[in-house]
Amino acid sequence: MPYSRFSGSLSSPKVDVVIDMGNPFLNRTVDGFLKIGTVSASRVAAEETYDCIKRGSVSKHKIQETLKKMCKEGAYWGTVAGVYVGMEYGMERIRGTYDWKNALLGGAVTGALVSAASNNSRDKVIIDAITGGAVATAAEFLNYLT
Repeated sequence: MPYSRFSGSLSSPKVDVVIDMGNPFLNRTVDGFLKIGTVSASRVAAEETYDCIKRGSVSKHKIQETLKKMCKEGAYWGTVAGVYVGMEYGMERIRGTYDWKNALLGGAVTGALVSAASNNSRDKVIIDAITGGAVATAAEFLNYLT
């Protein structure tokens, strides 16, 4: 039976910022916060730039509004990422092993915490915990493929 396979690679520049907080847990948490917060703020900047180009005008008020939105989104998603990275590392330390289960548990705890902090119902917190665990586990498995 004929067999075909697609092979390729995708590489991008890697940017690492090293901040030594004196504790591996804090180092990873701050690193996650900074990386994902920056990505989120960049996403907002790109969307708002597109909006300004589409409208054909830029105002001082729009720039101030955009900066506030960038900070808000960056802080929110950076915090979520920091909590996740911290939880995953905590699970690794508690369990004494590095495997996909740390991502599952870290994602579930993060999903539940973020949902509970948003004053969601008990059912929504459980659904968000399941979603967080599923997304984190899928991301971990995709990392093994590359």
